[in-house]
Amino acid sequence: MSRKNNSFSYSQSELHDISQDILAYAASRGASACETDISEGFGQTVTVRCGNLETIEYNRDKGIGVTVYQGQQRGHASSSDFSREALHATVDAALSIASFTAPDPAAGLADEALLWRGKKMDLDLYHPWRIDTDQAAEIAQRCESAAFAVSPEIRNSDGASVYAQQSQFMAANSLGFCAGFATSRHSVSVGVIAGEGDSMQTGDWYSSMRDPQELADPAAIGDYAARRALSRLGSRRIKTCEVPVIFEAPQACGLLGSFVQAVSGGSLYRKASFLMDSLGKPVFSANVHIDELPHIPKALGSTPFDDEGVATRERKLVDAGVLNGYFLGSYSARKLGMQTTGNAGGCHNLILRAGDKSLYELAREIGRGLLVTELLGQGVNYVTGDYSRGAAGYWIENGEICYPVQEITIAGNLRDMFRNIVAIGNDTIVRGGKQCPSLVIGKMTIAGE
Repeated sequence: MSRKNNSFSYSQSELHDISQDILAYAASRGASACETDISEGFGQTVTVRCGNLETIEYNRDKGIGVTVYQGQQRGHASSSDFSREALHATVDAALSIASFTAPDPAAGLADEALLWRGKKMDLDLYHPWRIDTDQAAEIAQRCESAAFAVSPEIRNSDGASVYAQQSQFMAANSLGFCAGFATSRHSVSVGVIAGEGDSMQTGDWYSSMRDPQELADPAAIGDYAARRALSRLGSRRIKTCEVPVIFEAPQACGLLGSFVQAVSGGSLYRKASFLMDSLGKPVFSANVHIDELPHIPKALGSTPFDDEGVATRERKLVDAGVLNGYFLGSYSARKLGMQTTGNAGGCHNLILRAGDKSLYELAREIGRGLLVTELLGQGVNYVTGDYSRGAAGYWIENGEICYPVQEITIAGNLRDMFRNIVAIGNDTIVRGGKQCPSLVIGKMTIAGE
């Protein structure tokens, strides 16, 4: 990327001035309150496939969102034009929309006392990656080549990609909150295909970090993706049964995501959650502890404040299986007659504490069952908790991982599954703002032949 493309177009000071101009103009036009979010970002993605450069993508984006209130009427508008005239026109558009909306008692800015007012918190979230296209392509080729080198059975590739992204923002509201910072996120990924014809199997892996120096070695990523694909060769179906199921750590992160969905404000106030009225009650087995730690340096989910400017804080969200809190922004909190938890925009480094057993030790413990490494489809009903997903993985017999299986469905109910987590692995993996090890569900229905 050129020198011009390798830096932000605006300084934090300039973004601050833009935000203050928007707030002042909104007040002059009669808004009772206003909030704005200004952001810009740039990056590149380079993909190689079968050793050849396939795609080069550059992105440079900027945008501004303005929300205004006229009493309890709310209007929102956005623009990608940062000229003063365009910004004022965006405020006018938001005010026009607000004039046509019905009053909503839950609408409004976050409570002033909850806004982040602390000194600058350096969470070490910005690590720009100064690589050009040739350097990115070389890393991607090294990753893919390592995969092909594992075995001649690795016959094709879905491609290896290197992604580098830098972003910054400024958030402000008419209660005096104004803050922002820069972040980065980079990744190396690859997907390969083993076998041929009807017996082909895929395997993929990736590493994603704020700091490019902490990314996994590209050759190791390629090697592991290839071995995952090779281990799937010879997959077979199994007969329908009820057995313990191990969710490999990446899939267990998905279960954690289902929990977040069920205890988030939107689901709760709409009464669209199987965990309604669960605060202070056991929702997991007693061996489960889930913490929210929003201030971990370099972590992908770290932030000193949420999307509304509310200060984030550490929480023992689940302690010995008991639910101690929801995920609420100001709007959903008011709808529920509660207080925001600083989770407008989602969770911040949700961590399910690891156990002390490896994946192979978990397999030995259950004796006979299924290790799930891939899930297909969206078969989760958050109103009832019913869970039914297409799956693939490995059959476990006599405590050993024996052979790969495919074309099966696993089914249960999330309420029962959460309460029946009988063992937790020590193989924690990071997937965005969630960290989770492998989990063992005591019994699920496997639909096969």
